[in-house]
Amino acid sequence: MGADMPDEELWRPRHECGICGVFGHGDAAKLVYFGLYALQHRGQESAGIAAGNGQGIVLRKAMGLVPDVFSEQTLQQLPGHLASGHVRYSTTGASSPGNVQPFMIRHRGMELTIAHNGNLVNSMTLHKRLEAEGAIFQTSMDSEIVLHLLARELVRHPLPEAIARALGQVRGAYSLLLMTKDSLMAVRDPGGFHPLCLGMLDNGAYVVASETCALDLIEARYLREIEPGELLIINREGLQSLHPWPPARRSFCIFEHVYFARPDSNVFGLNVYAARKRMGAMLAREAKIDADIVMPFPDSGNYAALGYAQASGIPLEFGMIRNHYVGRTFIQPSQSMRDFSVRVKLNPVRELLAGKRVIIVEDSIVRGTTGRSRVQSLRRAGAKEIHMVVSCPPTRYGCFYGVDFPSPKKLVASGNTIEGIRDYLGLDSLHYLSLEGLVEATGLPKEHFCLACFNNEYPVPPDTGLAKEALDEGRQPLSPGL
Repeated sequence: MGADMPDEELWRPRHECGICGVFGHGDAAKLVYFGLYALQHRGQESAGIAAGNGQGIVLRKAMGLVPDVFSEQTLQQLPGHLASGHVRYSTTGASSPGNVQPFMIRHRGMELTIAHNGNLVNSMTLHKRLEAEGAIFQTSMDSEIVLHLLARELVRHPLPEAIARALGQVRGAYSLLLMTKDSLMAVRDPGGFHPLCLGMLDNGAYVVASETCALDLIEARYLREIEPGELLIINREGLQSLHPWPPARRSFCIFEHVYFARPDSNVFGLNVYAARKRMGAMLAREAKIDADIVMPFPDSGNYAALGYAQASGIPLEFGMIRNHYVGRTFIQPSQSMRDFSVRVKLNPVRELLAGKRVIIVEDSIVRGTTGRSRVQSLRRAGAKEIHMVVSCPPTRYGCFYGVDFPSPKKLVASGNTIEGIRDYLGLDSLHYLSLEGLVEATGLPKEHFCLACFNNEYPVPPDTGLAKEALDEGRQPLSPGL
């Protein structure tokens, strides 16, 4: 375990990014600040806000959490009626101050910022082409590629058409906020991989955010999702909705419902809390286990555990208590203090567990290393039997669309049987939710989701360079998309 990051950060899938924008409010930057605060779960690496007042754009950004980057004084330096912001976890590009978003350029007298959630799958090809044509890159973000393409198109076309033409050259996942000194533009890729929604404040100001929990915090009324393949322009004239690209099959990231999104958000038209409870209920139907208690490892699996307990009739208990005050850095103990990295965050309730047959409900298993230590701690606390149920199928393949799964050779389910994983974790039994059960829990058709991390079927194939890089890391060969 690294000294600068809690163990959970190392074994769970890394979050995507979060974006939030406001148009038409005198305190736009402050509202974006609160929106990003609500979206902090989507990225804890860096934060930034750009504000416009019709005359120009002011940008502030830095490494760190939202409240660490921005103060009341900082926000007062971001005046204007429109603002856009970003919280980041790096999926493309190094973790460095130069890669913090929003990213701003000045082109022929126009200032333009971009904030991006997602990943482009033809970034390597485009990067090489642009460099060959004389482009000089300032960052290692694939988001910067969009700005280079856009600058070229702006030479010949007005901004809306330039955006359409630039994004017509990229493939992959992108929920974007673009901003000039007097307009805000929201874009979602034709597959709709990642969520993006539109809301309105009481004064008529518009809000765009990755999740509806950001709207709730600033008391904005939810209007609708930004549609897949939509370019929405927000300015003094109101809303202009364009659909400049050919329709594509829906490719909603199902991991938003399994793990990423906040449970109080509605994503892809579905309430996350309710979907996770249904996943637990589906698990209870598929994995009938005779046990005394059902428990999650807080906070992962909480809502699926509630669904499992209610459907099975087995009492829900919290057999592990979480320490919520563990910072991102703490002094490491001596090696003799066994499993300190587990116990510093979660400690078992021995009186509850002693002699009990326990069902652990998890939302996912990625590496399995921390899960193994936690199971051992339950054994030492006196649990008689330990079973685990997981509210998604085995995660066997990597992601090209903005979720930072480790390479498949580091995924415990890649190349291992369920029985092998069970034995590695030290469990009496292990059950994963079936792919059919997971999709049924959402209530949407299977063909609306990207399920590549489970079934190796990539809806937007990556370019050969990116695919080769993945294969070199041990990822399985790609199969055709649906």
